[in-house]
Amino acid sequence: MTRARDFLGPYRLARLIRMGSSCQVWEAIEAETGERYALKVLREDYRNNRTELSQLKIEYEIAKKLNHPNVIRMYDLVLNGPAPFLVLELFSELNMKQALRRGPDSIAFMLDKIVTQAAEGLYHMHSQGYVHCDVKPDNFLVSREGETKLIDFTISRRIPKGLSKLIGGKAKVVQGTRSYMSPEQIRGQRLDPRADIYSFGCVLFECLTGKLPYTGENPNDLLNKHISAPIPSPLVANDNVTSEFAELVKSTMAKRADDRPETMWDLIKLIRATRIFKRQPRIPEHSVFDDFPTAGRIAPQK
Repeated sequence: MTRARDFLGPYRLARLIRMGSSCQVWEAIEAETGERYALKVLREDYRNNRTELSQLKIEYEIAKKLNHPNVIRMYDLVLNGPAPFLVLELFSELNMKQALRRGPDSIAFMLDKIVTQAAEGLYHMHSQGYVHCDVKPDNFLVSREGETKLIDFTISRRIPKGLSKLIGGKAKVVQGTRSYMSPEQIRGQRLDPRADIYSFGCVLFECLTGKLPYTGENPNDLLNKHISAPIPSPLVANDNVTSEFAELVKSTMAKRADDRPETMWDLIKLIRATRIFKRQPRIPEHSVFDDFPTAGRIAPQK
């Protein structure tokens, strides 16, 4: 007999996919239709936390406006009942960070597809008026075929327009992930799509080398390197990268936003026109996706 606690609203919890600091992600089945979804559920300790509830609402309000094959679909926000949760498209449970855990060779053979789709997801978000603000490998889901989707819009912001674009002003709270933050994000300045382009450059560097572009002895040291340290070349750690693509990566990580590609669309055009590797990487004998047997499954959409 199915117990009531196995349900959230009309959704039967089938399997825990991931446990985060404040949320759990479940694979769930809609009782009437049998369709499968992902539920992002606030953990018990956070269900009355105003900040966490607010972030859940912000994520839903932004994500419901996005409709692109390389952005995770958001279907519903449910606040009544035992636990607040988001209803999302069920896609690969493997993110880019996990796919890289055996090194860059694990995805190198299909990196051109992954990189292009990740950039196209970001471009769609920018075209709808938002900066993601937390671009990192953890926030791209990747299937075993290389299909890629952007996720997690918790700290995303509107792109400033008109007077707000011209007037300065500092952010009250600086948010982001230190290993991928642009200099202007670290300084708390107003952000436009070029901040995401910088972070995306850090992601490209990691995909090519398996290493972060910068590391520090402490958090402040790391942030200072993003602001003032020389831009590293992926060629230092991977001599199979073409010099043209290495320069492309470095251009995305320019310290000044004006020195980066102006838009994600400009970057996409450059990526499409630039060969990544000198020699095409081979498909690994043992795929990292084999450790995640359901990582390539995609659920039907509403």
